[in-house]
Amino acid sequence: QVQLVESGGGSVQAGDSLRLSCAASGLTFSWLSLGWFRQAPGKDRELLAAISWRDEVTYPVDSVQGRFTISRDNAENTVYLQMNSLKPEDTATYYCAADVKRNPERYAYWGLGTQVTVSS
Repeated sequence: QVQLVESGGGSVQAGDSLRLSCAASGLTFSWLSLGWFRQAPGKDRELLAAISWRDEVTYPVDSVQGRFTISRDNAENTVYLQMNSLKPEDTATYYCAADVKRNPERYAYWGLGTQVTVSS
């Protein structure tokens, strides 16, 4: 069983930066593909960024490309989401997810989320 714990959320002003962290345990971290999702009230959950166990990175959402960067540190069992130039529309609960598949369509393991609030 994989446990995921997000941290780093908070309340910031538009234009600020945040770095989210997600610490994983329960399985060899380097075997995991990881993703960062977010969900705003009344909206569907969306995949923002993904990194496979082969370090292949994708950013499916156009609105975060060039502003958000996913990275992983296998020695620290942690995946990060660096978020720059934050906008009020980035306000949401952010979740990390993990799976042993290289490019999972559905992730098997989820964290509880961390809140990000961006004010104008």
